[in-house]
Amino acid sequence: MNMQKQITEYIATQPESKRSEMQELHDIILALMPTCKLWFLDGKDEKGKTVSNPNIGYGSKIIKYANGKTKEFYQIGVSANTTGISVYIMGIDDKKHLTQTFGHELGKASVTGYCIKFKTLADIKVDVLKAAIQYGIGRTSIQH
Repeated sequence: MNMQKQITEYIATQPESKRSEMQELHDIILALMPTCKLWFLDGKDEKGKTVSNPNIGYGSKIIKYANGKTKEFYQIGVSANTTGISVYIMGIDDKKHLTQTFGHELGKASVTGYCIKFKTLADIKVDVLKAAIQYGIGRTSIQH
């Protein structure tokens, strides 16, 4: 199954309110990164055990590990969770930056080093979320 079909099916399996918001976020990110690589991670490890929520990824960056190994991964991720939606902004070295720069303006959201979690888009300022996503894109790549 191709990536776009997996993403479409994942979004379609969400309850209606979350489904339309996941689709809106998908469209927003694609507008910001129109030619990006798409990812779909089903949340299972190599043994088939569920280890995380499924998530959609956008873009591509190289993660460098302390042992010198590297791995390709996405720049921006979106995932449904039990209470709402999480947006992952990968590759930000300063773990306080998202909270300090966007957290106070964002609205009703939990902001950590690389994750913005909210119940519904109505609870946040979408333009501030877009700015945070654009910041993340800018920090991790010059190719969009």
